[in-house]
Amino acid sequence: MIFDYNFKNYNFRIILYMLALSTLGVLVVGSASGMDRGTVMKQIVGVVVALIVCVIVSLIDYHKYFKFSTLIYLGCVGLLVAVHLLGKNTKGATRWLKIGSIQIQPSEFVKIGLIVILSWFLAKNQERINKPSVLGTAALLCAVPLGLVYMQPNLSTTIVIAFTLVCIVYAAGLSYKWILGVMAAGIPLTALSLYLALFDLVPFLQKYQAKRILAKIFHSDSQYADLNRQQDNSIMAIGSGQLNGKGLFNNTLSSVKNGNFLSEEQTDFIFAVIGEELGFIRCVIVILIYALLVYECIFIASRAKDTAGKLICTGMASLLAFQSFANIAVATGIFPNTGLPLPFISSGISSLLSMFIGMGIVLNIGLQRKSSNH
Repeated sequence: MIFDYNFKNYNFRIILYMLALSTLGVLVVGSASGMDRGTVMKQIVGVVVALIVCVIVSLIDYHKYFKFSTLIYLGCVGLLVAVHLLGKNTKGATRWLKIGSIQIQPSEFVKIGLIVILSWFLAKNQERINKPSVLGTAALLCAVPLGLVYMQPNLSTTIVIAFTLVCIVYAAGLSYKWILGVMAAGIPLTALSLYLALFDLVPFLQKYQAKRILAKIFHSDSQYADLNRQQDNSIMAIGSGQLNGKGLFNNTLSSVKNGNFLSEEQTDFIFAVIGEELGFIRCVIVILIYALLVYECIFIASRAKDTAGKLICTGMASLLAFQSFANIAVATGIFPNTGLPLPFISSGISSLLSMFIGMGIVLNIGLQRKSSNH
């Protein structure tokens, strides 16, 4: 019952940070879209609905989800299979399902579903976490949905989900013997894959994916100039904003949104619009808010009353930290060009709603945290 909660433990700071980022998202998406009324209204409705859902989820005991863990898992796999069978193909990728007038991206919700499932499974098997049978089962549970996301093709989301799940396994108490073993095998394999990519011989990489990676490594090579143009323009836009930016909704012809220097400026490259229009100082503030949100997740994890709660919070902290870092890293040229939304800010209801749901679960774990005298 919700009346059993001690609402002194309700973390309103998380709500405040999410609203700050989402409000910024509405403004920047509006600017990037040229104040397109439909796009702006869709984003506003998305934020309002996501906030309401988040508050409702935050009042539901997170242990209830574990009773439906099999259904949640089958639902995740079922949605991903439906994408392959019935999905809408856009720009060579099939990642979206259209239900009436609503378009959803199931992989965004699968991120949260897998965090809950894996946390429940590892908490249940905590004493045997380092046994090959437990790790093998966990790997198999994750491999099926990860494989389906990868086949869309969506390598960037696959990497984000895999990173998040690896962090959960580590937090569950994985032995350093396993970690060192994986590193000993993984580092040479990664180096070999990069070498084979030069000859288009990596079986698990699409040709365009391999070229994007090579374009990042051999940035000065003229054959990759077209592939690097997006990121070069993004870096130029961020730099042109200097300390205080050119101003929100600016209409100069040299801006990224008016000069057609970037595609996907409402989603993958929205940080370029933030940098150009709001400047370096506000970019730093945005990054600090993400850091504060990640800190709140880790703080709640440290006070969680059981292992499952701790692991869910760790998973959400990892997801939020890595995805926001990856999006900004692409916009600033640190990572190869790839498509990932900036959490709470980028245009897109699926990403917005899934992140609010995940943070709603974190809020509930915080409501039930261990009592502390300090």
